[in-house]
Amino acid sequence: MQDYAARLLTAPALEPVTLAEAKRHANVVASDDDTLITALIVAARELVEQDTSRALINQTWELELDDWWTDGLEVPRPPLVSVTHIKYYDADGVLQTVTSTNYHVDTRRQPGVIWWDDDYTLPTLGDDANPVLVTYVAGYGAAASAVPQRAKQAILLLVGHWYRQREAVGRAEGEVALAYRRLIRSLCVGVYP
Repeated sequence: MQDYAARLLTAPALEPVTLAEAKRHANVVASDDDTLITALIVAARELVEQDTSRALINQTWELELDDWWTDGLEVPRPPLVSVTHIKYYDADGVLQTVTSTNYHVDTRRQPGVIWWDDDYTLPTLGDDANPVLVTYVAGYGAAASAVPQRAKQAILLLVGHWYRQREAVGRAEGEVALAYRRLIRSLCVGVYP
C-alpha cells in the first residue's frame, strides 16, 4: 500500500440532515437548542464519515504521497467524484502539474482509482517530503438527497442520542449503539451491497 497523508481542503457546503429533520427525529419543537443540534449534526456526520471511511456530501481533499504509484492508486474517502489535479515537486523543487491526458480516473469503483496512461513516463521527483499532491472531490453529490438513507439514519440516531444523553460517558452500549453499527456496517469501504 502507498504511504500517504490526506487532508480536507474544503468541507461540505451543507449537511446530509437538516436542522428540521434532526429536531423532528429528536421530538424537539422549540428553537432554544438549534445551535446545539446543528453542532451535533456536524459531529455525527464527521463520525459516520470516519467510521465508514467515506465522504457523504461533496468535499475537496488533498492526498500527499511520498512517491509515484506504479499500479492504480486507490483514492481514499469514496465515492470519488473527480480529480482536480495531480501536482509534484520536480528534481529542482519546482511545483509542476501532470497533464490530465497522462492519466485516467475510474470513478465507478469504490474506492475510485487513478491509472497512468501506458506511454507516460513518470517524472523524477525532488527530495521534498511528500512531493506528490493529488487534489480530488469525493462524496455522493452536492445535495443531501444523494446521500444513502442509511447514513442519514445513522446521523439522526447519533444526534437524538447525544441530545438526550449530553453528559453520558463510559461504555455506550445498547440499542442505539447496536442500530448505529448495523447501519454503518454496510456503508464501510470494502463492503458492497
